[in-house]
Amino acid sequence: MARKETPWLFRTYAGHSTAAASNALYRSNLAKGQTGLSVAFDLPTQTGYDSDHELARGEVGKVGVPVNHLGDMRALFKDIPLEQMNTSMTINATAPWLLALYIAVAEEQGADVAALQGTVQNDIIKEYLSRGTYIAPPKPSLRMITDVAAYTQKHLPKWNPMNICSYHLQEAGATPEQELAFALATACAVLDDLKGKVSAHDFPSMVGRISFFVNAGIRFVTELCKMRAFVDLWDEICLTRYGITEAKYRRFRYGVQVNSLGLTEQQPENNVYRILIEMLAVTLSKNARARAVQLPAWNEALGLPRPWDQQWSLRMQQILAYETDLLEYDDLFDGNPAIDRKVTALKEGARAELAQIDAMGGAVAAIDYMKGRLVEANAERIAKIESKETTVVGVNAWVETTPSPLTAGDGSIMLSDPKAEADQITRLTAWRETRDETAVQAALTALRAAAASGANIMPASIAAAKAGATTGEWGLMVRAAFGEYRAPTGVSRSPSNRTEGLEPIREAVQTLSAKLGRPLKFLVGKPGLDGHSNGAEQIAARARDCGMDIHYEGIRLTPVEIVAAAVEQNAHVIGLSILSGSHIPLIRDTLQKMREAGLSGVPLVVGGIIPEDDARALRAMGVAAVYTPKDFELNRIMLDIVGLVDKTTLAAE
Repeated sequence: MARKETPWLFRTYAGHSTAAASNALYRSNLAKGQTGLSVAFDLPTQTGYDSDHELARGEVGKVGVPVNHLGDMRALFKDIPLEQMNTSMTINATAPWLLALYIAVAEEQGADVAALQGTVQNDIIKEYLSRGTYIAPPKPSLRMITDVAAYTQKHLPKWNPMNICSYHLQEAGATPEQELAFALATACAVLDDLKGKVSAHDFPSMVGRISFFVNAGIRFVTELCKMRAFVDLWDEICLTRYGITEAKYRRFRYGVQVNSLGLTEQQPENNVYRILIEMLAVTLSKNARARAVQLPAWNEALGLPRPWDQQWSLRMQQILAYETDLLEYDDLFDGNPAIDRKVTALKEGARAELAQIDAMGGAVAAIDYMKGRLVEANAERIAKIESKETTVVGVNAWVETTPSPLTAGDGSIMLSDPKAEADQITRLTAWRETRDETAVQAALTALRAAAASGANIMPASIAAAKAGATTGEWGLMVRAAFGEYRAPTGVSRSPSNRTEGLEPIREAVQTLSAKLGRPLKFLVGKPGLDGHSNGAEQIAARARDCGMDIHYEGIRLTPVEIVAAAVEQNAHVIGLSILSGSHIPLIRDTLQKMREAGLSGVPLVVGGIIPEDDARALRAMGVAAVYTPKDFELNRIMLDIVGLVDKTTLAAE
């Protein structure tokens, strides 16, 4: 019998409410056997805003922990010795800043900075394509990614400076071939830029420190083969494109969170099986096994998971690693002809996509192309579920169910602390009042100068962190130096060629448009900082294909901007998508602004991860319809919208 392998790192993606509350959760998870930390930051922190910024309203502490300054980072890691920890920080646009704060806290703890181990995700390209937490345009964003990499090469030799993230590409609908190609194209863009910042001697070891963060979906065999294809293609690229001769530097090093896109609100207990099956795809094949695994909780489609729910997912990993004999054997799939055929096909498809992206000038130049491909691929995925070509148990097949005792009662999901935002802002105000303002302003001036001059952004960021600057002030300097950016939406103005099942809806839209005297105008908006735009894109695309005149500007808009656009566009209906949990304050603000603008008669519909109690509250406020992940039939939503506008028109007459 072979020697039993050391298991992968066990992680749980966690962070909420405040740094102190998240610290308590981390220490509890570590005590339960978690072997690495995976920090989730809230949206203001991810996008470079302080908790008291207008765009942060309702978003503070919702999808992660708010970290505004050095004091927050201290509280986050209180009594957790960073020199002994392996910490993954899911942070991208503000990665230089959060790493700077982490280094500053480690130094305060007396740690040897060179001994720090962990990862910053630091992948901005997928933010333009699928997640939406970017700040600056692509070129300066790429520059900051490689600044972090070059800094770690000199000062944090055990730190992974970039975690190329294909996870959200699959969440946005990417096919396996697209997931492979788009992630590898991003890696090439980074390495091409990094070549000019480290010596030829050090470059191979830096290639060896690039890691990946991938998704594993429910199509178990395909996902397993995708990981084996990733291993082969990365080895091939490192050897042929970059001349990396040492095999250890060509190793495909990846962590994984299994698919959240496929977690269902309907019969959510079925998600336990989905998560387990998806984990097998990234653990069974020894030669393509993940180095770190974090699993979502079974009830994430309903709201925030409780500590017990996260523990359940952790136990799933521990049982596989310690109770089974998986780690005692060589790779179980080497030489399997079915696996080999699928891996070969995936590699061929990925190489074709990579050739297309290279012909366009690389990943940065091909952002518009890749975004459009993702939106179309996601539309095809949804259409297959609607038509039942793809079976989803409990959603479009076997929908009859006995009510689950797991979802019963007030404590079935965790609610974020409604007082956390006010508490965070109070502490932020106190922090600003007690710091040395002269030192802060000097550090910020130096930071902006470094950004403008092309100097490495890290030393000035660390100095600003130690001086007491805030996340919003760091973000302000970056925006001042590089400007802001609005990524492509991927939603073409031209209708697609998908027409099946749309004829009766198109007729209804045409009839109503004739009654209105112009095409039915549907404004789709994304208020707040939530960058998960997949739902909004698919609603806009389907409405377009049904003959509506759509207006969709993309993510990160204030209620004021959305209502102003509705007035300018003379919209007949407004649809808002919010998945971050901030729906109550954002919708309340939007409705108030609509009343002030004389749009009280325009129906407002809302979609997102919205608990039923909140849905009732929204309808009581005046929201015409609320949709959640269980409402997967887009055609029915389109007919609902036509009916709402028609009813409003009749009432006005």
